[in-house]
Amino acid sequence: MFRFLRRRDAEAPASSVEGGAAEGGAAEGGAAETDVAAEAAERAAAFWSWWDDNLPEIASALGDSEPQRIENLVADAVAGVHPDLTFSIEHGEKAAFALVISSQADPGLRPYTDAWMSAAPAADTLWEYHDSVPAVPDPTQVTVNLRGEKYPLEQVRVVAQVDEAEGLVDVAVYHPGFGALDENARRALTFLPLDATLGERLAADRLGRVETAEAEPEGSIGLLELRELVRELDRNAR
Repeated sequence: MFRFLRRRDAEAPASSVEGGAAEGGAAEGGAAETDVAAEAAERAAAFWSWWDDNLPEIASALGDSEPQRIENLVADAVAGVHPDLTFSIEHGEKAAFALVISSQADPGLRPYTDAWMSAAPAADTLWEYHDSVPAVPDPTQVTVNLRGEKYPLEQVRVVAQVDEAEGLVDVAVYHPGFGALDENARRALTFLPLDATLGERLAADRLGRVETAEAEPEGSIGLLELRELVRELDRNAR
């Protein structure tokens, strides 16, 4: 299916938030926030109208295993919601396909993803919709291919420190394959298991400091235990 794509030729639209927030006081800020919400809702409605009109063509391309036929169409439509959003079309958790748009944890984009998700049609057997990258059902069954080598996520161990007052979890991540990787690859293998385990939004909301452990720390837990711990913290913090 699609990997994450960004509309390459899009320019950031003029926004009442940036100018108004920089110059205005509380009243202007409130008006700017209202403008953003209204703009986001209008763009979301336009996207879903487009989606409904183009769904037969999209379904045909995917049914023919030719997603490239509609790649640019979908990219342009997503950019119409906001040019900094990314998207993917994946196999769904319950439906055949999932359309995922992502703010990449940018809080400034959340009004747009929230409006998009709020206006989304109900999921059915063919399509489901996500406003952030979802967690995989079982991250311990995932193997990451990195630098030509395979790294099973079942080998990941994590030490987690919970700050209940802040509603955050600080983590140190260890994989026995870290020693063979350079700094950038170790960083990737540090964050990939967390995103796969928690999903983009929960990870952004509830993870505090994230560190790479050079040796397996004492008192470490697996990824499924980490998921339960963070989800429990999230439930209690709401």
